[in-house]
Amino acid sequence: MTAGTELRAAGLRLSYGGDDVVRGVDLEVPIGRITVVVGANACGKSTLLRGLARLLAARQGTVHLDGKEITRRPTRDVATRLGILPQAPVAPEGLTVADLVARGRHPHQRWFRQWSTDDQAAVAAALAATATTDLADRVVDELSGGQRQRAWIAMALAQGTPIMLLDEPTTYLDMCHQVEVLDLLADLNTDEGRTVVLVLHDLNQACRYAHHLVAMKDGRIVAEGAPADVVTEDLVREVFGLDTRIVPDPVAGTPLVVPIGRLARPAPDARPVLQAAG
Repeated sequence: MTAGTELRAAGLRLSYGGDDVVRGVDLEVPIGRITVVVGANACGKSTLLRGLARLLAARQGTVHLDGKEITRRPTRDVATRLGILPQAPVAPEGLTVADLVARGRHPHQRWFRQWSTDDQAAVAAALAATATTDLADRVVDELSGGQRQRAWIAMALAQGTPIMLLDEPTTYLDMCHQVEVLDLLADLNTDEGRTVVLVLHDLNQACRYAHHLVAMKDGRIVAEGAPADVVTEDLVREVFGLDTRIVPDPVAGTPLVVPIGRLARPAPDARPVLQAAG
C-alpha cells in the first residue's frame, strides 16, 4: 500500500434516526488520489462523507483511519489527519479571511504550544495556494461565491491534513469558479500528495478530475473504479435514470456524458393531412 494516511469503511450504515441513508457501504479511499462520489439527489453521498469524517455516528459498521477505528481516536488527533469542508459552510459574522484560515490551525494548538511561526507560515502558504492573500483583510460574507469558496478551502488547507473531504465545493458557483476550485484541488493533490474526496453533482466534471469514481444509488455503492472503466450508458441509466451517449471528452479524453432529452430525439415523420374541400 502507498505510504500515507488510510481511510476506509466496512459495512457502514448511517441514519438520522429513521431508515438507513447509507446501507452497508464498504469503501477504501485510494491514498494520494482524487476520489469523487456521484449519484442522484438523496442517494447518501453527503451522509457517507459525514460518516467518514466522524460527524455522524455509525448505526452499524466501522470507519478506520490509519488502521484504527476512528471513534477510538481523540478528536484532536482526527482533526490533524482528516479535514472536512461541509456543503455551504457559514462563517461567523464579521470574520475576515485571515481569521477564517487561521482557524484551520486550531487542532495543532496545545496549552503548552500557542500560535507559532509554523502556524503563521501554514496560513500564509494556504492563502498563497488559493490566491486569497489579497483578500486576507476582507470579511468573508462580503466576498463573491468563488472567492468565499477559495477562502474555505484555504482554511482546510491550513489545517494541514493529509486527507481532505469536500461536500459539493462547486455548488452555487458559475462555470468559471467551478473550474477554478477543481483545478486548485487537483493542484493540491498533484503538488502535495493530498488525498481528496469530493461529492460532485456534475458527472462530466467528476470524470475529468477523479482518479477513482464512486457511484451511489439508494445508499449503496453500485460501481467504483477509474471513470473510463465505470461510466457507461447503462450505469448512468441505472444511477440517474437518464438515457445518454458516452463519447470521449475532446479536451481530457475522459468519458463525456451527453444527455438525450426529448428535444434531442428525432422528430416523427411529418405527414401532410389532406382535408376535403368544402
